[in-house]
Amino acid sequence: MVAGVALIPNWSAGAAVTNDPTVDAATKATFQKLADAVFTDRTQALVDGSTGARTEHTKGFHGSVRLSGGQSHQQSSALGQLRARKDRLAKLGEKYSAGSTTVTLDATEVHGRSAKVAVTETTSLTYKPGTTSAKGPKTTGFQAHHELTFQSGRHGDWQLTGIKDTDDGYLAVNQVAAPAAPKDKTPATSDDGPPTAPRAAISYPGPANPKKLTGGAYDYKAMVTYAQKYWNHYNTAYPDYNGEGAGGDCTNFVSQVLKAGGWKHVPGYTDDYTKWFGTADIQSDSFVGVNEFSWFALASKRVTPLADVYQADLGDVIQMDFNRDGSKDHTMVVTYRDAAGVPYVTYHSTNTYNRSVASLVASYPTAYYYAYRT
Repeated sequence: MVAGVALIPNWSAGAAVTNDPTVDAATKATFQKLADAVFTDRTQALVDGSTGARTEHTKGFHGSVRLSGGQSHQQSSALGQLRARKDRLAKLGEKYSAGSTTVTLDATEVHGRSAKVAVTETTSLTYKPGTTSAKGPKTTGFQAHHELTFQSGRHGDWQLTGIKDTDDGYLAVNQVAAPAAPKDKTPATSDDGPPTAPRAAISYPGPANPKKLTGGAYDYKAMVTYAQKYWNHYNTAYPDYNGEGAGGDCTNFVSQVLKAGGWKHVPGYTDDYTKWFGTADIQSDSFVGVNEFSWFALASKRVTPLADVYQADLGDVIQMDFNRDGSKDHTMVVTYRDAAGVPYVTYHSTNTYNRSVASLVASYPTAYYYAYRT
């Protein structure tokens, strides 16, 4: 969730694709199979031992459905970027031994020779034994939403001409496009305004800074349990801000996690960053906004900044500023820390479970990172 952008829960944001019940099942299946092949290829490009074009599922499509010339070029470029990311990950000690992607079709809209298709991608990657990441969880996974556009030729053959990621703040491990810079972003600080969060280093391993996980004011196990339960199954006791145009649900989710672990409401005006509260009916800006959350957390002294992202432990919070403009874009919570000292984060928009910090650094090496001990 980004600061300074109007928040619209997804139940009022409206669907980008209006489902057409007259589209026949065979056409829908054709669209779904090609979409599955596209995203399966992107996932497999990250798997250790994948052998390039010989494993590309999209190469087998022709006739009734296929990639357009332009989209074929974009797919090839995407696979090249992901294979380079695989190499960067390997240098950080992270490899995947297997990957699994499935795509479900959510809605299909056809107008003459043009079609739009909304799909949900569900991907899981298995950490390879013998690597640093193997000391952590066995798998990482996410769900993402996409809108595909097709054009039909004179003989009824459909060509995939475009792919758009429709999660706000889309941040999946097989993502290739940089997250879009939100509009009307709120400045991160001012001379006499909210406190400034110092940037965290991304050097592995981070300096020793052990965290006491039991006996304190907060229940970090409860935080992790909540995140595990609701990372892709949203709690209906809160609004859902995920979806195109809704603004992003990442900070809303992290606030819920912290609340489950013992953070107490501080009631007041919604736009007062020194207040923090969230219910089904009303949320403070600090409960749902990236920058506002940082301001509240620091001003209330509920967190202390960490010098390095690799110091983060269970229940700690990590934020990112993708384009380094001083305004933060994304909020995540640590749900695992492996024996090698690598934290793993869980977040919404895109819904992701136990993604390693090493993977984030390999995917976004030029971003600014911020880490908070809760």
